[in-house]
Amino acid sequence: MASTSLKKKKIVAIIQARCNSIRLPNKIMRKIAGMPAIELLHKRLKLSKEIDNIVIATSKNQANKKLINFCKKKKINYYLGTENNVLKRYFYASKEFKADIIVRITGDSILIDPRLVDKIIRIFKTNKVDYVSNCEPPTFPDGLDIEVFSKKCLEKTYKQVKKNFDKEHVTTYIRSSKKFKTINYKSKIDYSNIRWSLDQEEDLQEINLILKYFNPKKYFSWKNILKVTESNKDIFYKNSIIKRNEGAEMSKTQKLWKRAKQIIPGGNMLLSKRPELFLPNKWPAYFSKSKGCHVWDLDKKRYIDISLMGVGTNTLGYANSKVDGAVKKVLNKGNLTTLNCPEEVELSEKLLDLHPWAQKVRLFRAGGEASAASVRIARAATGRSKIAFCGYHGWHDWYLAANIKDKKNLSAHLMPGLKPNGVPKELKNTSIPFEYNNFEQLENISNNNDLAAVKMEVQRNFLPKKNFLKKIRNLCDKKGIVLIFDECTSGFRETNGGLHKKYNIEPDIAWFGKAMGNGYAITAVIGKESIMDSAQDSFISSTFWTERIGPAAAVKTLEEMERIRSWDIITTIGKKIRKKWEMIGKRNNINIQISGIPALSSFAISSKDWIKYKTFITQEMLDSNILASNSIFVCIEHNKKILDLYYNKLDEIFNKINKFENKTLNIDEFLKTDICQIGFKRLN
Repeated sequence: MASTSLKKKKIVAIIQARCNSIRLPNKIMRKIAGMPAIELLHKRLKLSKEIDNIVIATSKNQANKKLINFCKKKKINYYLGTENNVLKRYFYASKEFKADIIVRITGDSILIDPRLVDKIIRIFKTNKVDYVSNCEPPTFPDGLDIEVFSKKCLEKTYKQVKKNFDKEHVTTYIRSSKKFKTINYKSKIDYSNIRWSLDQEEDLQEINLILKYFNPKKYFSWKNILKVTESNKDIFYKNSIIKRNEGAEMSKTQKLWKRAKQIIPGGNMLLSKRPELFLPNKWPAYFSKSKGCHVWDLDKKRYIDISLMGVGTNTLGYANSKVDGAVKKVLNKGNLTTLNCPEEVELSEKLLDLHPWAQKVRLFRAGGEASAASVRIARAATGRSKIAFCGYHGWHDWYLAANIKDKKNLSAHLMPGLKPNGVPKELKNTSIPFEYNNFEQLENISNNNDLAAVKMEVQRNFLPKKNFLKKIRNLCDKKGIVLIFDECTSGFRETNGGLHKKYNIEPDIAWFGKAMGNGYAITAVIGKESIMDSAQDSFISSTFWTERIGPAAAVKTLEEMERIRSWDIITTIGKKIRKKWEMIGKRNNINIQISGIPALSSFAISSKDWIKYKTFITQEMLDSNILASNSIFVCIEHNKKILDLYYNKLDEIFNKINKFENKTLNIDEFLKTDICQIGFKRLN
């Protein structure tokens, strides 16, 4: 469908631009050489001798208000279209401004060269083609991409395109469909590794350096830039590590995670949610919505969650209608006021009813602060300082102090490699670790230290042996030590309340979180009156511990748990999963070890390549839209149909792993990304 008579055709340059870029928000309005980036681009493009009109095509999204106001102020033509269907935006912008020939320029091409633009336009005008570009394949520096195509070509593309990717990227269909006559203009020398595009903070710095060098000139050719930058490589090219067209290849989720790591230490607020622990560069770090045991990422792709389930918070499934309904009800009446919410009393009474040995309750939001508060209370009650602990108990100084003496002290407690940086060295020897099921070790610690508390999880990966828990209870009674059970993870997962009820061992203090609010922030410390009253003699207080949402969610969650006996359901499901793991392992001659309580189970493969296999499992599951690694927090929404899909996929994966182990296949040839990180060893 090549164009014929091109004389007197109206040539319109359409610049696609928006303010809500994920990797560099508001990039087109960032100041470069004293003016917004979009203004510099517009001024350089106006120097073209071939272009009749320039239009900035943006979306109706409110985020673009600043850009729209700028266009109005500067009397620059603009068009408002759809957010994600950029092809549609181009089509209607070209119609409104009566374009016969369209020049496509992206908003990140700040240093566009008008002479190069004219060159591409003249090639289009003198050849009977539908499309001309200098970027298929690219040979010019990134940021000089120019595309020219006919009105008919754009119209045909608009009518034929079905894929969202092609709608977002405008010209991919023209280049790949083979339905159009195309030409690519190449540079004599390949400069495609050079980057002058504006997508990330490093790009902004690079472009500002270039403009600073040429100041006060605003126009200089791309060859002028090349000469300067090549002669001063020690100053320029700091952004060269960024991959060309990285944005087109990255999902919205990946873009946001990359941006997050630039402004948030480590990238997020919770170590165990970092993509590097699952599938580096591939794991969908962010969700847009959730329901049942499904989550949707920012690109609206739906996944089955056979993994963390909110790090164990959602045993009733995501967005449980009963719990969310209770939250919405109190939200409509107000969340936090000068006065206290009555739900905190109701929740406290429910917890005490479930645990008759306890008489007092304090409520918190996060697990770490509840854990630290329980230690503070024990120290206040006993007048002693030292804590013996087993397991993982949060991020606070009292816990991390264990690694001051020996950086490996926490390695056996799910936290390998953590540095106690920022923890006062004076806390050395105040927190002493002991191993689960090693009563003699704890007894020795107690004989050599005046302990305030023994703090431990009732059970994590292994069953208690040789009356382990009973012996600890007797030791604490004998020496006046406060026994604290950390039920943050285990609570409401195998019993209605704490796991200690299963073993008939009563602590002095227990604390709960995670499942108690089904995704809403709420934790509770309960204990014997004689000990808990010490909380009043210390300073334990916070404004947001008095908000209403958490207690209201917890009250309804406990009610729903009781109604359906959720702990029985998830335990039964968990037992079936463990049995299936064993069967699939045996069928594929894979030796696996299973640990944890049924509703929170993990497996590992006995192999030197285990971490590679773990990465491979996650990779292959993700390709099937399943979030899964080697552990699962079970929820009531994990039904047979969903789990059968998971089992079938796991069987396929284990079959491959068997071949890896037998050396008939090479695992390294099947991994599509870096291997996952081990535990919390590397924080970034």
